[in-house]
Amino acid sequence: MANPIQISELRKDYKFKALLETDILSDPMEQFKVWFDEAMQAQLPEPNAMCLSTVHNNQPSSRYVLLKGIEQEGFVFFTNYASNKGHEMEVNPHVALNFIWLELERQVRIEGMVEKLSDVANDAYFYSRPIGSQIGAIVSQQSSVLKDRQALDDAWAAIESKYHTEKPVRPTQWGGYVVMPTKIEFWQGRSSRLHDRLLFTLNEGKWELSRLSP
Repeated sequence: MANPIQISELRKDYKFKALLETDILSDPMEQFKVWFDEAMQAQLPEPNAMCLSTVHNNQPSSRYVLLKGIEQEGFVFFTNYASNKGHEMEVNPHVALNFIWLELERQVRIEGMVEKLSDVANDAYFYSRPIGSQIGAIVSQQSSVLKDRQALDDAWAAIESKYHTEKPVRPTQWGGYVVMPTKIEFWQGRSSRLHDRLLFTLNEGKWELSRLSP
């Protein structure tokens, strides 16, 4: 029988690239676009997957959602406003995002505040989705308790049958947010755990750059 894997012994020495102050753009949103494009070009799986962290009653909660837009004001994603995270963000709009692209030995950490998108923006994205995704948004009462899987499948079948002949209507509880960043950290893995960490902090409308110890 093979020896069990010792988690404490799992390690990798990062040697892919460096990240120096001379390498980085002065606008962190533009720098993010550069890194995101490189993740896309590397054909990484789900490069737009990001961990969204919220806090309610001093209890943090995290889950992965998908980035659906990069605007000058921030990072866009869509969800159910009536979900747990929707309720949490309604009470406390301060959130954090984390992207990790392991193959490139990179991560990006973001802190900021969320704001809901307009109905016009929500409709535009909702109707750009495949019909199955539109129906899924209607069927799902996200984060609510289900009796069993069959209850979900039955609800799907009923809604799918209805929309064979008419256009789906976007649920009012479904829509988007933009995360407006106040901090953006670019992390590049380096050898011997001496990683490069460059942090942008928004101060009176201007981005300030500093290097953090790994």
